[in-house]
Amino acid sequence: MRSMWKGTVSFGLVSIPIHLYAATEGKSISFRQVHAADGGRVQYKRVCSIDGQEVPYAEVAKGYELDDGSMVVLTDEDLADVPVSSSKSIDVLEFLPLEAIDPISYDRSYFVEPQKAATKPYVLLRDALGKSGRVALVKVTLRQRESLALLRVYADVLVLSTLLWPEEVRTPDFGFLDDPPQIRDQELAMAGSLIDSMTEDVFEPDQYQDSYQQALRELIDAKIAGKGTTKPAPDRKGEAQVVDLMSALQASISATRKPRATKNSGSGSRKTAGKAAEERKTTTRKSGGAGSTAKSTTRSGQGSRSRDSGSDKAATPKSTPRKAPVRRPKSA
Repeated sequence: MRSMWKGTVSFGLVSIPIHLYAATEGKSISFRQVHAADGGRVQYKRVCSIDGQEVPYAEVAKGYELDDGSMVVLTDEDLADVPVSSSKSIDVLEFLPLEAIDPISYDRSYFVEPQKAATKPYVLLRDALGKSGRVALVKVTLRQRESLALLRVYADVLVLSTLLWPEEVRTPDFGFLDDPPQIRDQELAMAGSLIDSMTEDVFEPDQYQDSYQQALRELIDAKIAGKGTTKPAPDRKGEAQVVDLMSALQASISATRKPRATKNSGSGSRKTAGKAAEERKTTTRKSGGAGSTAKSTTRSGQGSRSRDSGSDKAATPKSTPRKAPVRRPKSA
């Protein structure tokens, strides 16, 4: 068990450092609300009833509603100014017979454990309470709430049972109390005999069982054995967000590349045109050279004509036409 509170029990001049542990725990089978079609969990959102917007938890405050529907909003700062006892001391107010407190006032119970150095005074208080047959009425502050409580002996340990305040217990108000029916003595005697026949001196809770929870567990086990389970599909919400993010990034990259490609295309055209002009100048300068140079130039000119016929026509008038070689007679 995990300790949920620590402090001291004080009565007279005696102080006993102690730890508190929750004495009870729920064993009922708990369910989740799911979609019957696929077993997916049903989720709820905090939505404002006025603007219909989801409210972040950090913006949630406490509200006290008046009879006319008006709301008094209290923030954490407002509540911090409310004086709340932060004492870690359980002060004994008086000692009472156990039957003096009606069980309707009981709220929650906690096991009380002594700290290491306080075992002897703890056992002393436990044994003294057990011998007196009384309980100690105390005041304690748990979870920022001040309560009355009882210290009593249970299974050789002290148990702290918090009590409801008197205004928290309702007063019964039913019509039959104003005009109760008349009960005959014989009827009362017979009811008393029935009570005597069913009376036990010791309460043995182990002989009683929660039949509904047992039947519910058997139903669940039968569903499991018969493969009557539904495995919900994995939550795609987070995955969808990742996919959407990747799509958005890819679209952004594509949108950035398109104008860049158009710009580079224009500069490439200008570079190609400049290169062609440079080749035409080279062809013009070399057109008057040797035969081998002329052949090379002619081949270069032919390549230029295949790329730009207009440039080839401009260079043709300046070129020197080839002449047939002059044959000289051989000497005798």
